[in-house]
Amino acid sequence: MLILLLAAVLLVAIFRRLGQPVILAYLLAGVLLGPYGVAVITGQAIMQTIAELGIVFLMFSLGLEFSLPRLIAMRRLVIGVGGLQVLLTSLLFFAIAWWWGLSLPQALVVSGTLALSSTAVVIKQLGEQKQLHTRRAQLGVSVLLFQDLAVVPLLVMIPILARPEIQGSALLAEIAWATLKGLFALLSLLAVGKWLLPLLFHEVARARSDELFVLSALLVALLAASLTQWMGLSMALGAFLAGMMLGESHYRHQLEVDIRPFRDVLMGLFFITIGMTMDWQRVAQDWWLVATSVLCLILFKSLLVLLAGRLMGERKRDAMAAGIMLSQVGEFGFVLLALANHHGLLDHRLVSLLIGIGVTSIAMTPWLVLQAHHLARSLTDPALLTRSEVAQSGLSKSQHVIIAGFGRAGQTCARFLKQEEIPFLALDLDPERVSEAKSAGEQVAFGDASRRDILLAAGLLRARLVIITFDDHKRVEAMLALIRELAGEVKVLVRTRDDSFLEAFKRAGAFAVIPESQEGALMLVSHLLLNCDIPIGRVIRRMEHERSSQYRFLHGFYWGDQSAGNLETDQLLERLHPVLLHEQAWAVGRSVQALALETVRIKEVQRGELRLEPKPELVLAVGDRLVLFGNGVAVEQAEQRLLEGR
Repeated sequence: MLILLLAAVLLVAIFRRLGQPVILAYLLAGVLLGPYGVAVITGQAIMQTIAELGIVFLMFSLGLEFSLPRLIAMRRLVIGVGGLQVLLTSLLFFAIAWWWGLSLPQALVVSGTLALSSTAVVIKQLGEQKQLHTRRAQLGVSVLLFQDLAVVPLLVMIPILARPEIQGSALLAEIAWATLKGLFALLSLLAVGKWLLPLLFHEVARARSDELFVLSALLVALLAASLTQWMGLSMALGAFLAGMMLGESHYRHQLEVDIRPFRDVLMGLFFITIGMTMDWQRVAQDWWLVATSVLCLILFKSLLVLLAGRLMGERKRDAMAAGIMLSQVGEFGFVLLALANHHGLLDHRLVSLLIGIGVTSIAMTPWLVLQAHHLARSLTDPALLTRSEVAQSGLSKSQHVIIAGFGRAGQTCARFLKQEEIPFLALDLDPERVSEAKSAGEQVAFGDASRRDILLAAGLLRARLVIITFDDHKRVEAMLALIRELAGEVKVLVRTRDDSFLEAFKRAGAFAVIPESQEGALMLVSHLLLNCDIPIGRVIRRMEHERSSQYRFLHGFYWGDQSAGNLETDQLLERLHPVLLHEQAWAVGRSVQALALETVRIKEVQRGELRLEPKPELVLAVGDRLVLFGNGVAVEQAEQRLLEGR
């Protein structure tokens, strides 16, 4: 046990650091320490008993997490997409296993094992990547929820299928009898859970003893498991039913917290025993079969989830991404393998190969979950379809506006163009946004507007105007150069966050550059002046003067401690800074032209109550206050020159 725990701790720490699921660490520990490794662990009967307890607590936790109201609320996705996925996947793998030469019971076990996916690994990866709110994640969770329910009848059927003397009508009768016993156990446990257990846990809670609460939870789980085992059913079924009857009580969350340490430790031991049953040398010899099976597993499960999702009206991209995420073998697949191996239903070579397939597929899961959206987009929106879609949208348009980027700014432009009945075509690289907008009847297509073929397909040569709304200065410059090359007479408007690249975009061919921060400030000022009773004509003239002077009046502000948060970037930002000339100042008696301040500009010279324009011939005097304009580093150097002459 000491060696076992030492190996588990080291491997779990290593796999955590590598970003791999801890299930793989336990499986590897079993392979290394088991009879096909260094053969350190003996007494496998004891290990098997502990592992069965791990399954009991896993199923108890699953029952606690099972929510009937949640199932009803998500019934379309759970029963529709999840049910179709389990049915289609099981039928496909059953046909393959039957064709491979397996018997009917063996084919049922193999198909059930491969149809299930890993709830723990997938949900953990989605949570870490903050994707649980997405539609593809909701699809995946719904399928996983139905798979968890599908485990229950499989757990009931495996002990029956393992009895070779039961065939034909006798098998059906035995399954029907087991179903009746399961329903009796369900009704009995639900009755106990409704009337007896609340009283029990109420008294336990009143005792305010953590030990008593934990012991009571363990007792309930094991009593329910022993009841179903006594009835000739699986221990895991009883544990699941016990968890389900307590899942709707207000003790659920405390029970989850108390059971988790036992579940995690015992489940770790269960996966170690699974690793012990894998003959790694045989798996290594048949590596080509394992690799081919894993690839086929990923391909078939992805396509079948896609098919199930499309049949239920889900978007192709979301269904495909959900299928890629769910393309591994799950932890309940290993539970079914352990149960089938215990009853002698599968031979050792087949169990080893299936474990090898499961381990490899789980190892790929973090990468598959991370890349699912990108892969689904690539597979469902290839470049050829993108060009044809854009060409189809732009073919009938002439004297239209091309909107590059359909974010908030692009959509605002589109709304006003629509009001004025001006034709337009928007291009965007966000597939979800494009799909939503197209469903609402918007003139938008998926495509990269900085590419030559996409612009030509969008009808650039027939367009009256192009407006660029995305914020990526390199792509904007590339697009401006491309438009100037293809259609130099077409006007291009560029929206930017600020005026950092205003002059560069103008040189690249932009007809007008609209910086949001400066325009927002001008709009605020215009409201301010109008409410101060300044005539609207003067306000408009001032605003137009600022635009024609490229917002010169708005450049530079007095800085403070909270103006920005990054010391390195702060030094590169332009600001205003006043410098007072004292008697010993180097600049006193010199003209503005003689100062040679290079990159720093003098915005104004304050002399008493007067504000003087810094003309080159202006001679500075003691008491003058110079307002400097430039970035932080240059302003500091200019101040040093004005005061000390260096």
